[in-house]
Parts: sequence; structure tokens; C-alpha cells
Amino acid sequence: MDKEDPRYLRGARSFVQGRFESVAREAFDDGWTPEEPDTRKLKTSVTLERARSIISRNDSPDIGFSQSINPYRGCEHGCIYCYARPSHAYLELSPGLDFETKLFAKTNAAERLQEELAKPGYRPSPIALGANTDCYQPIERKYRITRQILEVLAECDHPATVVTKSALVERDLDLLAPMASKNLVKVFVSIGTLDRELARKLEPRAASPQRRLAVLKKLSENKVPCGVMVAALIPALNDKTMEHVLEAAAAAGASEAAYVIMRLPNELKTLFKEWLAEHYPQRAEHVMSIVRQMRGGRENDPSFGSRMSGTGNYAELMEKRFDIACRRLGLNKRETPDLDCGRFRPPSPQGQLELL
Repeated sequence: MDKEDPRYLRGARSFVQGRFESVAREAFDDGWTPEEPDTRKLKTSVTLERARSIISRNDSPDIGFSQSINPYRGCEHGCIYCYARPSHAYLELSPGLDFETKLFAKTNAAERLQEELAKPGYRPSPIALGANTDCYQPIERKYRITRQILEVLAECDHPATVVTKSALVERDLDLLAPMASKNLVKVFVSIGTLDRELARKLEPRAASPQRRLAVLKKLSENKVPCGVMVAALIPALNDKTMEHVLEAAAAAGASEAAYVIMRLPNELKTLFKEWLAEHYPQRAEHVMSIVRQMRGGRENDPSFGSRMSGTGNYAELMEKRFDIACRRLGLNKRETPDLDCGRFRPPSPQGQLELL
């Protein structure tokens, strides 16, 4: 792609329409002039918002946490496979280029978290950071919302997990290392491929795969329990190097590993196929054919139990490859204790002294 194209170093190829928009636009050839390219500016903008609540809860049987916090909506990393893209449709924005250029920062997240943790009926369980969009995406350098959340959790001895593909997590080692010494935190670094060229196309504004391996090493050196999330695995594109990622992550200090097969909910189907047509046109139909094989003939299967791993022969093969590699490398070998919820101390009401 020409470096002058506004989409250069962005993930999505278009402003695909969100499913809740009431007005649609469709280009057509009227025989007079050729279709003009979309030249809308793609400078990142951030809207500050005041959240009414901050802890999201779920009871999904195939997700390993019941509580999560998303400091930001939208993500500048621009990963084309991101399953969170369709959530931008609720804002009447495009899950495509709007998702990675029109971001929202919940500036009162730490304040709301203190309020929710202080409620008399609150019962602690690990809070997942980065479950939807990356909590350490580039704008975190300025807004520091994730750090403020960690400061509240550390003060209350509340357990948390972090998933990120950003090197910025190293900034908060002064919080993460003491939490880890109390068995209060784990960090997973997401690495889908070691191929720099492919990673740049898939995740245009995320840290390079090699930099993420360095993050794992730094976490391990500081005794912060860490693992690798091999995600998203895309058949006939990056799944063939799954073992290479696991080997490199284990060598860097990861002790745990997990993987997730690419999901294509709602508008993400259109966005991913546009991306394939531009970057890998000769392989596009083959990739989508295997996706359908793993999703019961559809392009997406939202069913609990299979949405993360797929079904069929190809999915079973990937599962066996992953298990064999983990056994060989000693990943997931040690039975690590659950994060400690027994240390939790509710925050004191602001301005009120403790009795004892």
C-alpha cells in the first residue's frame, strides 16, 4: 500500500457500516466518473467519558474470569481479527477504521472502582484487565488509567490478571512485582506469530513479536507469573508457526500458555475478508474455507464451548499440536495456585479514618 494512503499502518480497510446505523451508503457506477477513493482523515481522536460503573461481569462457561475492566473503548493497535470491533457499532461508529481511530477513555475508572470495591456486598474474584480492548494501548501512556486501576487493586490487595500485546506493561513493574509476591497477579502476553511482516499487517500498531518476547523475559526476571496467549490463530495464515511461538515464549520465561482460534462475529466477517483480499488474495478463499470447516459451515459460531477453539478435524489437530508442544516445553506443567482472594481489604471511604 502507498504510504500516502490514509489507511497505511491501519488494520481495517474501510469504514464498514455498523449494524445499528439507520442510514446506509452504497457506492455504484453511474457511468460518468470513476469511483473516488475514500480520503477521510484517520488521525486518532480520544473522547473522555465518565463511566457510571466500571466492573463488567459475565457468567460465560468458557471464559476463565467473572469480572473484567476495560479502561478504553476502541483500540489503536488496529488488530484486524479483534473480536471487540463490533462493539463500536453500539456507539453508531464503524467497527472498521472508526474502531482504531475514534477512541474513548474512561477517566474516572479508578474512582468508580473504589466505589464498587467498597460496597458492603462485594465479594472479590480476580479482575481481568485487557479482556476486550488492550489496556496498555498507546494512549495509556498519556491517560494512565490502567495504572490508576492497578494502584487501587494493589492498595486493596485485590487479585487481577492482565492480557496485553504492549511493552508498556513494563512501566508498571513497580506495582506488578509486589502484587506477584502476594500471589495477586498474572500477566499474559499475546503473540500470534513471530513473522514481523505478517504481524505488521495483522496488528499494525502493536509491539513487534520480538519486543513482546522481551516483555515476557522482563516479567519473569521480576518474578511476575507470566504466560503466552497464542492468539488469534488464523488457519492457513499463522497457525503453522504455533510451536515456534510456544518455544520462544518458554525460552523467554513463560510458564503458562493458551490459544484462541480467530472469531468473526457480526461486522468482523466483512472486515477480515476485505483485509484478506488486499493482503493475501491468492490465499483468501482457502483461509475462509478452513474457517467454515471449523465453524460448522458458517463463518462464525458463537456457541459456548466451541467459539474459542472451533470444531472438526482441523480444530482437533490444532488442539493436539498445542498440547504436545506444551508438554514438550514444560508449559502448564506446574499446578499454580489460584490467585489469592483472601487478602482483600475494602478501600476506606474517602476522608474517613479507620477505627483500628
